[in-house]
Amino acid sequence: MKKSINFEFLISLCFIIVLVSCKEEPKEVVTSEVQNKPNIVIIYADDLGYGELGAYGATALKTPNLDILANGGMRFTNGYASSATCTPSRYALLTGVYPWRNKRAKILPGTAPLIIDTAQTTIPKMLKKQGYHTGIVGKWHLGLGSGNVNWNERISPGPNEVGFDYSHILAATQDRVPTVYIEDGHVVNLDSNDPIEVNYKENFEGEPTGLENPEMLKMKWHHGHNNSIVNGIPRIGFMKGGEAAKWIDEDMADYFLAEAQDYVTKHKNEPFFLYYALQQPHVPRTPHARFVGSSGMGPRGDVIVEADWMVGEFINTLEAEGLLENTLIIFSSDNGPVVNDGYYDDSVEKLGSHQPAGALRGGKYSLFEAGTRVPFISYWKGKITAGTSDAMVSQLDLFSSLAALVNSSESTNDSKQLLNLLLGKSQDGRDQMVIEATSRTAFRKGDWAMIPPYDGPAINKQVNIELANSDEYLLYNLKEDIGQQNNLAKSNPEKLREMIAAYEAVRGTENTEVEQLELK
Repeated sequence: MKKSINFEFLISLCFIIVLVSCKEEPKEVVTSEVQNKPNIVIIYADDLGYGELGAYGATALKTPNLDILANGGMRFTNGYASSATCTPSRYALLTGVYPWRNKRAKILPGTAPLIIDTAQTTIPKMLKKQGYHTGIVGKWHLGLGSGNVNWNERISPGPNEVGFDYSHILAATQDRVPTVYIEDGHVVNLDSNDPIEVNYKENFEGEPTGLENPEMLKMKWHHGHNNSIVNGIPRIGFMKGGEAAKWIDEDMADYFLAEAQDYVTKHKNEPFFLYYALQQPHVPRTPHARFVGSSGMGPRGDVIVEADWMVGEFINTLEAEGLLENTLIIFSSDNGPVVNDGYYDDSVEKLGSHQPAGALRGGKYSLFEAGTRVPFISYWKGKITAGTSDAMVSQLDLFSSLAALVNSSESTNDSKQLLNLLLGKSQDGRDQMVIEATSRTAFRKGDWAMIPPYDGPAINKQVNIELANSDEYLLYNLKEDIGQQNNLAKSNPEKLREMIAAYEAVRGTENTEVEQLELK
């Protein structure tokens, strides 16, 4: 009887093993299909202008590694960020939605709540459904938590709740508190006996500030940037505690490069999407010692040289891992350039002949072209034939284009599917788009740019940038006047009426209140 039971048990066990094996087979087939999908990397610079790269006409600055991408892939001369400031552009890039549709998509303090709804579709969410592992390394600046963040516990919601499997970020910008790294919602190296407190309205008793303690500074503030001092640099906002967790500014580029390289090596055997968000050349410009003096332009030029080197090292990692020929790389910037953006750092004095915006007018914060027209490059070794395209493309279009790349049917109303343009197989871009700058919007259609009238100063004197505020409509033919010097609104009323009608069809005429630019 005992032998019979054992025999029956063995027969049953074998039957179960066969069943389990059969159930596992489809999984292996799916995995095989997924592994054939290309890796996707978006490298996103911070405040890098249209004229900063050698491939875009710069001669005083040397950017050999970014030039390899631009000259070996598709270099777009009409590539746009959605906004002339960082948070709105980042929102649009990840969601495929115009930032002016979200009233919270504006320059955020470090304590702002997450502005992407956790139920909202995003590029990483879409790619996860297609079998991708998703990661972000670098600058976030899209808000964290739901308000009143406790920095000493897991911070949620954040990148992980809007589609990223892995996140290693700085919360806002390098010049804003909290000055700590956050990995998957946890502050890195936090000492529980030294809790972090953050406040953007008032200082903590006894804590030094840039305004009151100039003797403690190694970098002086020009405007704003005079609150808590970290590493001898005054910041925006007040912070107390977290000493062991505070970053060293000069090490930040190396720190995030190492994280990006580590992400690649860990996930090289599965399709991955990496959003590698550089902090350069945003203020404070703090190049590592080995890059100091490398540009001859002071810290701003030095951190661009540093960023170029970081990109080169990252590309070398992809190549060393045998991934370069199976990786689509998109490089761009969140908005146009600004020279003096709040610190005395020799950026103006040592600019020399360099023109950060190239031939364009304006810069960061501006509705003129230099605010949103930025370097825009797609590179895929062996798949994209090197070339230059004058077709119009927006970072908004990455959502639908990447969805098409991985055979996803997802899209948004604002994002155009321009995959063939990105891959160099077509010269058909978008015909029109709305651009945004500090809650103001303007319109691009064909060769034309139209900027409605706005109250406010024509020039922000703190940063010395023309904002495109005017008491009349501005209309430019960019094909003939890329520098926007000749306003054709009065001489070509028919074209102006056409542009206004097309603009209002997209933008609407309601809820268009404007907030004046306030630099802190």
